[in-house]
Amino acid sequence: MSRKPPKRGRFIPVVFFSVAAGFALGWWAHVSVSPGDRQSALALPRASGTSGDVTLPAEPVDRIDRASAAAAAPSPAASQAVIATDSAAALVGKNLRLPIDNASVAAMQGQFADRRDRGSRGHEAIDILAPRNTPIHAVEDGTIAKLFVSKQGGTTIYQFDPSGRLCYYYAHLERYAPGLHEKQLVSRGDVIGFVGTSGNAPPNTPHLHFAIFELTADKHWWEGAPLDPWVAFNH
Repeated sequence: MSRKPPKRGRFIPVVFFSVAAGFALGWWAHVSVSPGDRQSALALPRASGTSGDVTLPAEPVDRIDRASAAAAAPSPAASQAVIATDSAAALVGKNLRLPIDNASVAAMQGQFADRRDRGSRGHEAIDILAPRNTPIHAVEDGTIAKLFVSKQGGTTIYQFDPSGRLCYYYAHLERYAPGLHEKQLVSRGDVIGFVGTSGNAPPNTPHLHFAIFELTADKHWWEGAPLDPWVAFNH
């Protein structure tokens, strides 16, 4: 029985589909890398206020919960737009009142530069120890910009100075003064709250965590350049 030779036209489609299958297999191998492996190769931009390579919203240290800050995170340009000023001279000229009567100014020196959380962050504030429920006074005339409760600071007050350039931050309060509310005008010496241990304060160490920061041009109550309160009281 004679055998007919194979027709040459049938060989070309077989070669074509073999080559196409090879390209398809290579493409599948490239895209089948796990999303985590592909993401690890990306170089995310670093910025101030970052953790690792992931950009985080700007926030005052020990002032606000990260989740709350993320909800109102400013643009990078706004967070860097700190008003230029001779900070030390500005504070000395303020003649601020002590927030706690008879507080030791000498004990405040150096606290601003102290490190917290095993040296991972700066204190950027002063702590004034006082018995629980000791009255806290407004250090200057101004406006209550925000009443806020956070994991770190507990019951807190953000007060703007009359110029809207500086913010005074009072944290770990036991409670607010009766009737205190946002946008309220307060006078130097007014009682605005009481010493406590709310937030991450040691439960047996009532104190006022007091900070001053220079607001950005956007006047956001949660961000600014920290200033040493000791400079304001040491005169």
